Amino acid sequence: MDTRTGLPVVGMIGGGQLARMTHQAAIALGQSLRVLAASPDDGAALVAADTMIGAHTDLDALLAFAKECDVVTFDHEHVPGDHIRALVAAGAVVRPGADALLHAQDKRVMRERLSGLGVPVPRWAPVRSADDLAEFGSRVGWPVVVKAERGGYDGRGVWVVGSPAEAPSRTVASLGDKPAAVNLIVEEKVPLVRELAAVVARSPFGQVAVYPVVETVQEDGICVEVIAPAPGLSDERAVRAQNLAIRIATELDVVGLLAVELFDTGVDLLVNELAMRPHNSAHWTIEGARTSQFEQHLRAVLDYPMGDTSLTAPVVVMANVLGGTNGNPMTIDERLHHMFAAEPGVKVHLYGKQVRPGRKIGHVTALGDDLSSVRASAARAAKWLSEGFS
Repeated sequence: MDTRTGLPVVGMIGGGQLARMTHQAAIALGQSLRVLAASPDDGAALVAADTMIGAHTDLDALLAFAKECDVVTFDHEHVPGDHIRALVAAGAVVRPGADALLHAQDKRVMRERLSGLGVPVPRWAPVRSADDLAEFGSRVGWPVVVKAERGGYDGRGVWVVGSPAEAPSRTVASLGDKPAAVNLIVEEKVPLVRELAAVVARSPFGQVAVYPVVETVQEDGICVEVIAPAPGLSDERAVRAQNLAIRIATELDVVGLLAVELFDTGVDLLVNELAMRPHNSAHWTIEGARTSQFEQHLRAVLDYPMGDTSLTAPVVVMANVLGGTNGNPMTIDERLHHMFAAEPGVKVHLYGKQVRPGRKIGHVTALGDDLSSVRASAARAAKWLSEGFS
């Protein structure tokens, strides 16, 4: 408990943009967010006064960090499960727990558990050799999708393999000099209409609050746009997706935010990935929902009653700002000037990151009544910030 405020201290392991935006939500609630950042240059470390520098793989650092917190949560899923259990054994309250978080860390564990629960997922199998891959591809049809069991994100650790002849060279070359060190699964390449996401918050008490289902638009494995609510999604399918997210959160005993990424085939909704933390697919909620996902995550891990998840406008569009590649000499400050002049109604969130091509350095959110005009505003604003022109 922070003796200055009389309110609990939430600790977030990881100092990236999710911790940065959770810190902003904590300010409004009067709470103190304590951050474990890898570097003083991390996005959250630049703004959060109570920042400790340390590695998420260093158990001593984690134990020292947790001693000053009423509850510990995460900016990412990469903390080893044994370390999380050691924190709990030392008396820390950690949400979500190691057993739940494992399903966001390990794709094979997640697929096995969801399959056992009867949750719809793509057809899949573990793969340890080119023969395994060839057998699976001949059974379900080529191409197939090969994924690293752990560590992949934003298109990394994912390879589309088109034939048995391609399999050894594509998988081995992509995994570097020691492919045997990376365990793989293989999945059918699903005939996609689009990708959706359902985000739910769950408290230790068991209360849940689910956000409107959104459409996520991907380019080169990276989410570039989120549309809320998902256009053209029937009420029946939206409720089905929300109920699926609630069921998964309950079955896995998730506490905090759970993002369920879904493949929409036009016939089925198949679970693709899980994330147990605030998620890119719900950044739109800062302006676009009555309760942002960051405030909701804080409420959930502290066992406060959940907030209202309804939309603040008929249409909300979030566009990610990626580091540009065109070599434009205009500074980010100059780009902000131009963007604000062009799109005064768009809200900007920059993460304090160094710019690298393709790196998420921020996002913008536009709200309104007309989908096409709101999407256009968000896209123009993001392009100004990314490339220096619209």
